[in-house]
Parts: sequence; C-alpha cells; structure tokens
Amino acid sequence: MPMLQDRWGRVADDLRLSLIDKCNLRCTYCMPAEGLDWLKRAELLTAEEAVRIADIGVRLLGVREVRFTGGEPLVRADLPEIIGGIRERHPHVPLSITTNGIGLEKKVDRLIAAGLDRINVSLDTVCAPTFARITRRDRLPHVLRGLEAAAAAGLSPIKINAVLMRGINDDGAAELLEWSLAHGFQLRFIEQMPLDADHGWTRENMITAQEIRENLERSFSLLPHGAPRGSSPARLWEVARRGGTQVLGTVGIIASVTEPFCAACTRTRITADGKIRSCLFSHEETDLMSALRDGSTDAQVARLWQETMWAKPKAHGRDRVGLGVPGFVQPDRSMSAIGG
Repeated sequence: MPMLQDRWGRVADDLRLSLIDKCNLRCTYCMPAEGLDWLKRAELLTAEEAVRIADIGVRLLGVREVRFTGGEPLVRADLPEIIGGIRERHPHVPLSITTNGIGLEKKVDRLIAAGLDRINVSLDTVCAPTFARITRRDRLPHVLRGLEAAAAAGLSPIKINAVLMRGINDDGAAELLEWSLAHGFQLRFIEQMPLDADHGWTRENMITAQEIRENLERSFSLLPHGAPRGSSPARLWEVARRGGTQVLGTVGIIASVTEPFCAACTRTRITADGKIRSCLFSHEETDLMSALRDGSTDAQVARLWQETMWAKPKAHGRDRVGLGVPGFVQPDRSMSAIGG
C-alpha cells in the first residue's frame, strides 16, 4: 500500500527530518553541560540524501508535510539548499523548521527565499537570568532578535514551544503567554518528556498539563477551542482575561506524558544519521542511510521505510498508555539526537 501505515490503522504523513545533532545551547532537559559526542560529518545525512528522503516520502509514501529538526537545524550551513531542493520538487508541500532561533536574524530571508513556510521556536522563558539557567548560555537577545526578524519577514504562524520545569520557570508561564499574545505568536506548552541525556527526568518533578492549566488560569480564562484537534499533539484553548470574554488568542498544551495522543499520531521520524524511528520513545531503529548509499532504488528505500512504520507500537512505554509506569524504559538517545 503506497503509504506509511501501521498495524493499528494510523497513517504517517508528517515527516520530522533531523539534519544535525549539534546545538549551540545546552538546555538542562535535553543534554549535559559539556554537550554530547557529536556525529562526524560522514555520519550525517548529506543535503542530497535529505532531499531524496523527503522526495521519496512525498512522491511515493503520501507525506504531506516536512519539518526539519535537530539538534539545531540552523547550524547546517546548507539548510537553504535542502529546503530549496525539496521546494523545487514539491512546490506545494509545507516546509517548516523547529529551531532555538539563534542565527535566525541573519538567515531568515534566505530560508524564505528557498521555500520555508513557517517556524517553531523553542523558548521557555523571556526572563534573561532564567533563560541562562535553563540553556546554560546567555543568548536570549539573539533569540528575540531572530523572532523579530521572522515576524518582519512575514512568516506566519510563528509558534513558540515551551517546557516548564518545577522551581525554575513554572512561575513565569503567565508572563510567557502574555508576551506571546502581545507579539502575535502561538504559544505551546509541552510536558517535559523523559528524553534528557542525563536521564534525570522523574514523573514527580514534571509539571503536568493539569498544573499548566491551573497555573495559567490564575491570570487568564481558558475556553476550549472549537476547532477539531485531528492529529495535532496540542490541545488548544482560547485565552481571555480572567473574568473576561474577549478572546485574545490561543494557547496549546501538549500532554505527551499524562494525556498521550498515540492513537492519533501521524509522525514518522528520520534521525540525522539516517535512522528511521516510528516513535519518539522507540528502542528500535532501522538503518535507512545504508540503503541510500548502497545503490538501492527509491522503491526499495520506500519499502524499507514502510516495513518499519508497519511495526510501530500501539503506544509508547512498551504499549502502555502513559509514561512513568512500570515497564517504561527511557530510550538511550536524547531529544537532540532523535529530532523533535
């Protein structure tokens, strides 16, 4: 069947393609302060291979959207060439990146000219000392300038991804939402997932979706959004002033841990070293890069990809619904090595 379908009837048409494992931040929930053992250049997908993967996904397997992730995709000097190569082959497929925004100020115009449609920017706080504590880098002004440049260049929507951590930035949730609304950005809070390289995540220390809602409702009224959620990981809420009715915008909450949405998942992931992962929490990977480099045809590559996705588990946590329960084992790879 010409699509990435699994045994449970889900069809993966949203490709998350990681281009690099390196990052210029050291977020505490992602990687150690000293960084990781980065992949060597020869171990990374080349620009041509990244374009070929996306082309096979769209042309042969029904992929409808491509998002580039990392690590930090802006670290790839050839990112515009990769975007442009896919755009040339598939003019109408949405292309986006998930980025920390550092360097975006100087690169956004070229990325848009290549064919970039939109961006998601990871930003957990607009308080400079807290930003430095979380990322271990004093670079908040760089991120804010990147966001300003993206908005001025006309990218829309601009989404902000934020992770709240207990005792660190959870008291700034309302401030971050206020700031996002004022700038016309779409904020998404994400439950911290057990994908940190230090394996220090604990279920008890995680800020849950319910806690996020209760936190925001001290300052705002959250009204359920009327639009169908579909396969979106975020549950949307319309935002008004506390006690008011005028809708100021929306906020999303992605409850990967406490309110999993595995049954509606439409994602397929390729790591920067060319491994297929059917789920963020997979313990198994399929080597796609070897097929790209051994002379395999596009049809053979597509078949390997299909077989991997067919074996996708029903839910993360070894087929258990929810994380932090007996039987869940954290993957060896951290988020930066998987791609978001």
